[in-house]
This record gives sequence, C-alpha cells and structure tokens, in this order.
Amino acid sequence: MDHQRKVAQLLLVSAEPLPNPPLEAIAHVGLAQPLGHREPQPRRRTLLLAEHIDAKVLVLDEPSGLIGSLKVGPPGESMNPLKALGLGHSFFHLGWPIFRLQAGKKRLPVVNCGSHRYNGCHNLRNIGYKVPMLDIKAIREQPKEIENKLKARDPALSLDRLLLLDERRRKSIQEVETLKNQRNKASEEIARFKTAQREEEAQARIREMRQTAERIKTLEDELAATEEELNNLLIRLPNLPHESVPVSMRKEDKIVVREHKTLPTFEFEPKHHLDLGEELGILDFPRAARIAGARFPLYKGWGARLEMALINFFLDFHFTQTGYTPILPPYLGNSETMFTASQLPKFKDDVYYIEKDDLYLNPTAETLLCSLHRDEILEASQLPLKYMAYTACFRREAGAAGEEERGLIRMHQFNKVELFKFTRAEDSFDELESLVRDAEAVLQPLDLHYRVVLLPTSDIAAQSAKTYDLEVWIPSQRRYYEVSSCSNCTDYQARRGSIRYRPEPGAKPEYVHTLNGSALATSRLLSALLETNQRADGSVVIPEVLRDYVGGSVIQP
Repeated sequence: MDHQRKVAQLLLVSAEPLPNPPLEAIAHVGLAQPLGHREPQPRRRTLLLAEHIDAKVLVLDEPSGLIGSLKVGPPGESMNPLKALGLGHSFFHLGWPIFRLQAGKKRLPVVNCGSHRYNGCHNLRNIGYKVPMLDIKAIREQPKEIENKLKARDPALSLDRLLLLDERRRKSIQEVETLKNQRNKASEEIARFKTAQREEEAQARIREMRQTAERIKTLEDELAATEEELNNLLIRLPNLPHESVPVSMRKEDKIVVREHKTLPTFEFEPKHHLDLGEELGILDFPRAARIAGARFPLYKGWGARLEMALINFFLDFHFTQTGYTPILPPYLGNSETMFTASQLPKFKDDVYYIEKDDLYLNPTAETLLCSLHRDEILEASQLPLKYMAYTACFRREAGAAGEEERGLIRMHQFNKVELFKFTRAEDSFDELESLVRDAEAVLQPLDLHYRVVLLPTSDIAAQSAKTYDLEVWIPSQRRYYEVSSCSNCTDYQARRGSIRYRPEPGAKPEYVHTLNGSALATSRLLSALLETNQRADGSVVIPEVLRDYVGGSVIQP
C-alpha cells in the first residue's frame, strides 16, 4: 500500500494482548493530541507502528482512561489525524499488547513497545521489528538459492521450517479475512432482517456469527503463535555472503590480500608487552583488578600518554586526511539501538546490560553510529555519509583467556576509533575497498608489519556480507592479531533500523547500505608497538608520528 498516495481510514478493531510483536512493526516516540485537551500533554511514551504503511502512529494514554488521537503519516510530512476509540489506560500495563488496525481489507498489525518486559527477556525489550532482515519475498521466490548461500556460512541452516510457517501465516490471514468478510455481510443481513421484523431469522444468523467469531479468535491465536515462531527464526538469520567471499568452515582459510613491511627481527629474545609494561611502569593490571576485576587495563604515565596519543592521532588523521565527520556519542545504547546493529538478540550474553534503565554499555561504536539515521529517509545527494567516533568499548568476553591472550590482547574494556558509512547499494562494495584503505592509511605511519586478509564465510559477523581484517604482528607470540575489521553489511542493518534514502526526488525510498571499520582499536596495537619497538636495554622507541602527541621519543625503564 502506497502511503504517499493514500492514507487509509484505520479502525481499531481489537485490543487483545498477543504474545509477540509483528514482524513489520516499527517503533517511534512522539506526542499526540489527547482527547479533551487543547495542548499536547506529555505522558507515557508509546511506540506504535503499522505494516505496509510508511507511517508514524503515536498514542498517549491519559489518567482519565482515554487514548489520545492517532496520527498517521510519513516522516517529514504532515500528519493525518484519526480519532481513536476511548479505551481504559490499563492496557498499557499488560506488556506488549498488540492492536489490529484494518485498512479496508488489509490487515495492519500495530505494536505498543512500552517500557515493559517482553516474556521476561531483556534482550527483546522495547524493540520494534520493522521488516525481516532478509527479504521474505526473495526467500519465497528463491528459497534454494538463498538457503545455499546461508549454508555457505553454516551447513546446518535450513529454511524449511521458516517457509512452512510463512505459508501457514499467509493461509491463516486469508482465512481470517474471509471469515471477517462473511461476518460483515451477515451483519448487514441481520440488520435487514431486523428492519423487516424477521426476528427469528436474525437470531439464527446471530448464533451463526457467534460461532464465526469464536473461529476467528481461535485462528488469530494460532496466527499469533505462528508469527512469534516465524519472527524468532527471521531475526536470527545472518546476512547473505557476497559472491567474492571464500566459502569455508575453517577460519584458517582466510585469504591474505596484501602485506605491509617485513616481519621484524631481533638480536635478543623479545619480551611480552605485559612484561615490558610492568618494567616500564606504564601498565598496572594488579591495580586495575583491584578497581574493577580481572581483564581490565590501567594505563599509567607514559602508557596513558601513548594510549591517548594513538586516539588523538587517529581522530586528527581521519578528520583532516580521509574526510570523516567526528561524532562523540553516548556510551550507552537502548534496545532498539542494539537490535539495529545486530547485537541483539544473538549477543545478549556478550554485552553489559543495565537492567534498571534498559540500557547497554557500548560494545563497539559501530552499534551507536548505526542508529544515527534510524527511522530516517535520506536524500541520494547526502550519500555517502562518513562518520567516525571514539569510544571506550565494553564486552563480557565470556570464558577464561588463555596464556596467549594475557595483557592487552583480550579485555573487557578497550579504546577504539570507529569508521562508519551510509552508502547507496550500487556503491557499497567500492566503498568497502575505500574503507579498508582508510584504515590502512592510519596504520602505515606507525611503521608496523601488518597484513590485510579476506575472511571466509564461517568467520564473518552475522550482519556482514563481506569482511576484511587488518592484522598486526605480535613478536613475542609470533602470530597475528586483528586490530581492524572492515565490513559491508549491505542492507541488513538498514532493514532493522528502517534507514532509507530516495534515489531521486519523489522516488520510492530504498534501503541504504551500512559499512563499518575500526581505525583503529588501540589495545592490541599498543601491544604490537611496545613489542616491535623494544630495545635490548628494555626501552621502547615511540613512532615518529606519535612523538608530538606523547611529548617524547623513547620510554626508558
């Protein structure tokens, strides 16, 4: 249904709480005009959205027990007011009630995403599901082709159950609508019987319609259960890998694209960065553990100056040389922010959650930057949009770290400068190559040996279609560690966050493509710098490009 041409006459036909928000619900916070008041009154923020309509549906509950007026309209355009039915405000306390809106014969689900828990599962709180992450129409039309692409990531993935549920859902909707049409016709017939004083026939039809109403309720309950299971399957499907990504179930099968500089050599046995840090007095993990627990860093003196030097150099470089707009975002994100970036529901156990406020500590600035234009329609002339953000990042990193990951290699807290792009679909893979070059451009002045690798299908993140990693050499371990991961997520995150653009004025909006890349994460990079630049006397040479930031050229024991 094209909302640009027509605003449907919507009727609230049911107010029964159902167990799961619909696939197509999207969330928006706003104010509506309460009934009986001249001025908008700020009340509980309620998020309501309709399927197949480019709409914002806003509702406020009132202490009087009445709902304010519904308003429906696309972003940035005038809103079309619709009067809501007067209902008790207690429905707001049921937790995820769903209302059925009807536009003619079209069934339009709408969900209230209030401040309540959904099935007691915090990772799904306050999330409005906009559309499936993969196009359900494409899955119907090309099930085998899409399943084969998904199996390239995980051979166990199957679309059989999903397709069965989708077919069941569509048949149930059709049957419900048929019964409702029969009920509507019967209502007209009953009215004619009553007008003609044919009371016995009218009562017979009323009894029949009671049975029909019971059947409709049963079908709608079944439909809600079907939609819940279907939704849970859809939101967990990963993105389709790009055809250029190597297919392999072994992470070791990454392709080395290029290398920078040769491996460093030493005339002495190089020390581990943790030993160097303690001897130089620049790292203090025991005091960090006293403050926060294991696997948290504490940078001290020249160590703190070197860490901040890296961050400032990255920000200066990307602002002046590669043209990214700096963003200093909140360190906390809400559930929809986490969902949009694909942190939820899959990684709910890997992120720090503040239950009282329903907020999450930032695991990576990608998560925050991804929602900069959530629920917006951009213009093609604005693209590509290039942002960068420095944040501290927080991850649970479940499981004990091995000996090879002690020190700065794997921690609960680390610093990172993130690059993020919003692009047109046809440009996104060229923009990915550009993103990798931008990350390399800030790594090369540090004079470290690194390599660029293309990850295989089994090793790319769920939201990514293609990923390159930049890996630096850690001399004490004689192995590489990733310091940057650059990914093209195509329209996967944009669908979750309803982030679109108009290819030309007046054109139908299309989903943007989102790309992200670290440039760079500092902790492993600092490890590589300390180990690569160490000297036999225990001192460490500071890279020339950082000396003005640090205020020195050598860290002495």
